[in-house]
Amino acid sequence: MSSKENCRNELRTAIRQLSDRCLHPAAKWAAEQLVGIEQDPAKFTPANTRFQRGSSSIRRRFRTNEIASATPLTPIAGVSYVSTPVMEEDEAVDNDFYLLGKTYFDCREYRRAAHTLRDQTAKKSVFLRNYALFLAGEKRKEEESIELTGLGNSEPTNCELVTIEIELSTLRKNGTIDPFGLYLYGIVLKEKGNQNLARMVLVESVNCYPWNWSAWSELQALCSTPEILSSLSLSNHWMKDFFLASAYQELKMHNESLAKYEYLQGTFSFSNYVQAQIAQVQYSLREFEQVEVIFEELLRNDPYRVEDMDMYSNVLYAKECFSALSYLAHRVFMTDKYRPESCCIIANYYSLKGQHEKAVTYFKRALKLNKNYLTAWTLMGHEYVEMKNTPAAVDAYRRAVDINPRDYRAWYGLGQAYEVMGMPFYALHYFKKSVFLQSNDARLWIAMAQCYETDQLQMLEEAIKCYKRAASCGDKEAIALQQLAKLHRELGRFEEAAFYYKKDLERMEAEEREAQNMVEALSFLAEHCREMKRYEEAEVYCARLMDYGGPEKETAKNILRGIRGDTSLPSMDVDHFRP
Repeated sequence: MSSKENCRNELRTAIRQLSDRCLHPAAKWAAEQLVGIEQDPAKFTPANTRFQRGSSSIRRRFRTNEIASATPLTPIAGVSYVSTPVMEEDEAVDNDFYLLGKTYFDCREYRRAAHTLRDQTAKKSVFLRNYALFLAGEKRKEEESIELTGLGNSEPTNCELVTIEIELSTLRKNGTIDPFGLYLYGIVLKEKGNQNLARMVLVESVNCYPWNWSAWSELQALCSTPEILSSLSLSNHWMKDFFLASAYQELKMHNESLAKYEYLQGTFSFSNYVQAQIAQVQYSLREFEQVEVIFEELLRNDPYRVEDMDMYSNVLYAKECFSALSYLAHRVFMTDKYRPESCCIIANYYSLKGQHEKAVTYFKRALKLNKNYLTAWTLMGHEYVEMKNTPAAVDAYRRAVDINPRDYRAWYGLGQAYEVMGMPFYALHYFKKSVFLQSNDARLWIAMAQCYETDQLQMLEEAIKCYKRAASCGDKEAIALQQLAKLHRELGRFEEAAFYYKKDLERMEAEEREAQNMVEALSFLAEHCREMKRYEEAEVYCARLMDYGGPEKETAKNILRGIRGDTSLPSMDVDHFRP
């Protein structure tokens, strides 16, 4: 049996087992990966390939040489994985109380479901009872959070955690807990702040039953550093590759993440999830053209998709693609307007139109639907900055970093907000946090350099170091080279200034761009070369300055006259260039 056929059979079984336990997000994820496995060509029919058209073209188009040549981080073909047997069901036929409890659960009557299953001892029923209690507690916690808003009360907690923990810890000590019970026990421990034990329990869960993507996701949230990730003792099942790819991405290990997803595409060639994750990595690397192509293809294959589309809207916003963003906002509004992602996309649409108050309204709506929606907090902070409401912006950014301390955008936003308030020491502190998390982003280094340049700090040497880092990170806004030249010029380091003016000039020529700093660079280089007695080079720069009208032309003529006075070498006829 082929490895692809093995994956299919495992996923088909897992989908049923996850659905039986009402783990619907994990079941949906497994079903999407099942369809994402390339079908046997002998079995191709319009029915089983309608979700797979075109996806492989993205993979072929954007496989980079760097990633394609990377050393595989997972076992290559021919190397066997540790086999994980399919979990045996504890009930040959589901009993009537389980069926009734499950129907109540599906109708979101969680306490009623838990009460129905109170005397059941089968493992499936025990899990569903505790899971129903957990969700009932979460529902009540949300209600209390809404009721207590603005009253200064402490954050509400899930009142069912203690009861669930006592039962599940007892089952674990007795050795009668199943992988799903371990998953729920890990969540409870995580909610109570016992992260080390939660990691241990979740590792036990995924090693016993690797197809529960929700368990992997909870485990990933507890891996805040590469050291913690590498310390996990995980069985070598193919689901581990999905986990590592996602964990690498969260830890900003972008090349490792891309290599993993490229490897997974060997089996899951048509997985929309894998394509979306590749797009997310490319988004982190600011490869917006590639991200846009991937999402266009995803929408053709899955036109009612909403998840991840908020990231696509961010790309369209950054590229100022007004019509495409308008179309996307309309599409998600008609599909499901009460999804947090939909509200975020519509907010981006209004922001691009300059209607910042409406944008804030939709970001607030997204946060009512999901108060931990990180993107909405960060982007709402940007909107408040545009509206000159700096205190509200600071509050939004702080909420974002409370949710995810690794969100460099929120730290960067805090730095900008404090810079606007004229507090560069605070701004510098937050900029440093942002560049620590995203050290390959030139914009962050430039922001920190400009902070060092402020009148209160005047730390020009530190600013120069930051601009150099920005230049090495591919400064697309072309700020770093110009500022390096200016700072060296101010410090009297004319040879270094000339070096950076030349590099900036070469960049503008390569991009065929005309800018005011081109005139500035030519003027400085002409004067500097004259001072250094490199007269022929100075004349070349002067000749280029002559193409500009106004004072630049007069500057060039004055330099040429100076050269003619300095040397008896044949020089350009200055009087030929009439005012």
